[in-house]
Amino acid sequence: MSQEKIALAGLLPEEIVQTLGLSQAFRGKQIFQWIGKGAESFDEMTNLSVQLRSELSKKAVMRSSSVTKVLRDSDGTIKLQITLKDSLAVETVLLTDKEGRKTACVSCQVGCAMNCAFCQTGHLGLARNLDAGEIVEQFLYLEKHAGPLDNIVFMGMGEPMMNLQNVRKAVSVLTSKEGRALSGRRITLSTSGVIKGIYDLADNGPAIRLAVSLTTADAEFREKLMPIARTNPLGELQKAISYFSEKSGKRVTLEAALLHGKNTGEDSARNMIHFAKGLDVHINLIPWNPVEGLPFEEPTPAECRNFVRILEDAGLNVTLRTRRGREIGGACGQLGKTLSESQGNGNRLLNDEFD
Repeated sequence: MSQEKIALAGLLPEEIVQTLGLSQAFRGKQIFQWIGKGAESFDEMTNLSVQLRSELSKKAVMRSSSVTKVLRDSDGTIKLQITLKDSLAVETVLLTDKEGRKTACVSCQVGCAMNCAFCQTGHLGLARNLDAGEIVEQFLYLEKHAGPLDNIVFMGMGEPMMNLQNVRKAVSVLTSKEGRALSGRRITLSTSGVIKGIYDLADNGPAIRLAVSLTTADAEFREKLMPIARTNPLGELQKAISYFSEKSGKRVTLEAALLHGKNTGEDSARNMIHFAKGLDVHINLIPWNPVEGLPFEEPTPAECRNFVRILEDAGLNVTLRTRRGREIGGACGQLGKTLSESQGNGNRLLNDEFD
């Protein structure tokens, strides 16, 4: 039985040298630079000799995964289904804003264990964590399809704080000046509110931006919507966000999926204002994107406008996000739709749970 080849996308130059048994350290840097440029085989590495390329190709490959489906939305959004070496699959999305800036929305886990009631991915369950290379490969595949990207957000499938070690390693690869050299200021990690992880990120880095999926500041309702809130309560989450801002010097983004008739009223707005008081935060409001079988409805434009008005009148910085990628199941909360359809996943909440 032939030995499985080593995938290099998640390795730093010195690790490439060690893994491939290279006698010259600069070769590791050369290979690392080529990977950052999008090279998918040693044949593309023209500053390596033909003999060396041939020898290395017997030991290693650039990537362990492959793109098995490409979906394009009329608004410019691209969603890739990426099949991993063990035949599991994840989805990653390219978002382009009005200014033409391109953002990679990458996954960190196969599925998700958080089970947020309004999110497609949470109803898939968790299969496993992605390794650092599998995370980096998503970014590289998106650049292949769309050209150089400006930002990366860990807002895809999975909870980044539950795979922080591999997220850290992926960030170190993507930000290395010897490779892709993406700025840490252009990287955002989004968490459902894992308090321990927020403190860990503040104390140990990397120096990236933080977003917290708040959705509602009504403690009882948040525990229904987001089970993580039962062990990570709002008061402690508020303290963790404050600590992160003070330690990092960075403003935190609070995200809220707006659900028709559930968290868009004046009381909900007042609860959010109270939660944000004293915090250095920007609030992103995201009208909920439909997921078949889930017991929620999209908010009306009037609901959204009124919610924004109340928050802004209280002096908060608020953005009502434009929804993108809905035609291809690539919008916020919809990742895993394609996988669910192909696998016949039937895990759904009862419609009366949130009546």
